[in-house]
Amino acid sequence: MAIKKQLPINRAQIIGLSIAAVIVILSFIFLFGTDMFYFLLSIAFVIGGLPFFMSIIIETNLTREKDEMFLEFARNLVESVKAGTPISKSVINIKNKDYGSLTPYIHKLANQISLGIPLKTAFETFARDIGSKTISRAVAIISESEKAGGQIDIILESVAKSVSQIEKLRKERRAAIYTLVVQGYIIFMIFIVIMLVMQFKILPIATGLGEGIGEAEGLNMGGGLTGFFSGEKATPEELARPFIWLLIVQGFFAGLVIGKLSEGKVKSGLKHSFILVFIALLINYGAKLILT
Repeated sequence: MAIKKQLPINRAQIIGLSIAAVIVILSFIFLFGTDMFYFLLSIAFVIGGLPFFMSIIIETNLTREKDEMFLEFARNLVESVKAGTPISKSVINIKNKDYGSLTPYIHKLANQISLGIPLKTAFETFARDIGSKTISRAVAIISESEKAGGQIDIILESVAKSVSQIEKLRKERRAAIYTLVVQGYIIFMIFIVIMLVMQFKILPIATGLGEGIGEAEGLNMGGGLTGFFSGEKATPEELARPFIWLLIVQGFFAGLVIGKLSEGKVKSGLKHSFILVFIALLINYGAKLILT
């Protein structure tokens, strides 16, 4: 069974980027400068980023499944070796079992051993193809132990227990950190509400007060400063424009922090960043269309 290597950009990602580019170009031509223009830009961002977002989720789930299936593979290997079968023969004997997404890698490992490739080299290729740190560490211990000629069954059992403990700790961490993840989303939603209140309630009032004070001072000075205060003032829309960048930056980095806390990887936080930025864009420009 061939092992499929994931391309840097697949067909779904190209289609998403193409659709997003069309939306952006049409928005620039027909709606530039309007609230609908910025709303469509946010929609284009979502369409362009969604395939990448789904790829990260699929990759994360596959990596998790491979680690879990490797634990099952290690346990079966321990049972076979304890029965007196050499480790190389044991790998060949258990290759036909179902290990989910790990199955093609185990088939390749068994085929390499059958062709006479040294066990250490075959295991190193196996670990390199999978790309999991947990599996790489376990495979390094197994291959070095087999080379040293120690009690391989005891070492394999220790490796299986170690992988099992790692998976257990990961699940416990995800469960313990779930509350923090929810809190992170709630805090970000509160931040969005504050930005919306600032944009649609406080800024218009503050701008109106500023204009009133300027006119009053101009009159008190006998019109001498009228020209100074009659200069072009920023509108509430212009003052509120930086708020969306605050939301995007806050959402992006908050997502990275959530991913690092929950799964131990900054890359895993990209999916949270995508969700938070999408929520920020949708609510911000949706509110503009409704309230203005």
